[in-house]
Amino acid sequence: MPTPSMEDYLERIYSLIEEKGYARVSDIAEALEVHPSSVTKMVQKLDKDKYLIYEKYRGLVLTPKGKKIGKRLVDRHSLLEEFMRIIGVDESHIYQDVEGIEHHLSWESITCIEYLVQYFQADPVRMAELQRIRQEDEQKEE
Repeated sequence: MPTPSMEDYLERIYSLIEEKGYARVSDIAEALEVHPSSVTKMVQKLDKDKYLIYEKYRGLVLTPKGKKIGKRLVDRHSLLEEFMRIIGVDESHIYQDVEGIEHHLSWESITCIEYLVQYFQADPVRMAELQRIRQEDEQKEE
């Protein structure tokens, strides 16, 4: 099982490959705001653990295992962002909040959140009712 740090790298590598068709050490370093030497060390570790294949000066390719986990991590991140929107978290806080919680939730909790998101998305009336409850509560506080 990958560590939270490994998950961050796999998620970013998967996203870069989906967006650009490739992921270079410099792209990963820029995206994660770390030094290229840190990326190289992690990429070597991910290679050793068979999440990707890394050839110095030639780049990297995700293995089927790495692709599967990378997609799952990207999907988890997207799901949590959508959940935050549904419950009314200000857009300016969503990314940082998701980054703060995504590694601390079990996959069982993620699945339960997924059901809750589906429940609210299935019926706009439910979304409106949740927003009404929130607005009423905010008015009470004023």
